[in-house]
Amino acid sequence: MPHIGASAYSMNPSEWRVAFFSGNYNYVRDGANQAQNLLVGHLLERGVQVRVYSPTTPTPAFEARGTVVDVPAIPMPGGRGEYKLGRGLPARPRRDLEAFDPHLVHVSAPEFLGHAAVSWARARGVPVVSAVHTRFETYFQYYGLSLVQPVIRAILRRFYNRADRVLVPTPSMAGVMQELGVTTPVSLWGRGVNHRRFHPDVRDMAWRRALGIADDEVAIGFLGRLVLEKGLGVFADVLARLAAQGVQHRVLVVGKGPARDWFAQRVPQAAFAGFQSGDDLGRAVASMDVLFNPSVTETWGQVTSEAMAAGVPVVAARATGAMDLLEDGRTGFLVTPQDVDGYAAAIARLIDEPALRVAMGRAAHHRARDFRWDTANAAVVQAYREVLADR
Repeated sequence: MPHIGASAYSMNPSEWRVAFFSGNYNYVRDGANQAQNLLVGHLLERGVQVRVYSPTTPTPAFEARGTVVDVPAIPMPGGRGEYKLGRGLPARPRRDLEAFDPHLVHVSAPEFLGHAAVSWARARGVPVVSAVHTRFETYFQYYGLSLVQPVIRAILRRFYNRADRVLVPTPSMAGVMQELGVTTPVSLWGRGVNHRRFHPDVRDMAWRRALGIADDEVAIGFLGRLVLEKGLGVFADVLARLAAQGVQHRVLVVGKGPARDWFAQRVPQAAFAGFQSGDDLGRAVASMDVLFNPSVTETWGQVTSEAMAAGVPVVAARATGAMDLLEDGRTGFLVTPQDVDGYAAAIARLIDEPALRVAMGRAAHHRARDFRWDTANAAVVQAYREVLADR
């Protein structure tokens, strides 16, 4: 069993051993697993010993930071087989974990692997830090399963109440945890932006033209995985309302996902740029004129912060993932979720008032300067230190 007495507070991070559990560390690219990899990289740079336990694939979406121990998994049910569910903590990864003998367990998702990791830690007196990456309790309404939401909320409440500390990205998510009945102490783990990549200067009109978007057309952008829980239905309804009102616009979709064909049928006038990564992604975001993000499942809203850094005003749901990032009326507009008329009015105003669009983009770029990965990840190190001290 790890020695985690009172002296742990004074331990140098280079003396720590952290077991890091993820349901998706790098086999599918999304904002959550990229944040996890950046955190692990930050820990490794400070000498922390980290072992990552996650389902893997022979064809990962990107190179993983740190040592990854494969956890046997099954495809996610419900037509979402691109994601995997770790089958708890089977013998081989369990033996590896016990040999590693961690001082602290970090859990990233409340699925089978996460629950098993928490149980393992609890049985051995090892402190647990749980991170909140998405609003799992909101997903089921998009797949006709709203009746199970109370059960999911109860599972989440139990999961996070078994931790010693819960990491949330924003104050509004801390409020959500409280409303959920979570009494575990909360720390903020914000997010950052690659400011070299996401910058107004990388806007590329020639790239837009190649997609059929003229220089004088206002491109309303969607950025992210094409899945229903990102608010694709509301997005399509708002575009239809704009068209019915005679508001001239173009649509630029950046991303891929299982709902791509469904979305293409709903927005046939859109230019689909497909999956973009690296500097190509920065170019694509800066080449938008407005980002429209109606999702209510976000805890931070990485796409929102990246668009802001690129100098693009954002129209988003007044929900976690945007309300802590945007200043309504200054860096973009916050609209009541599902309010199609409200979204359409906000976007139409940005289309009709170019000067407002430019001013909001500049203000968004200035606001996004505060989004720094080194600052965000340093807060996690401090949370670890406090948890070890409490133990």
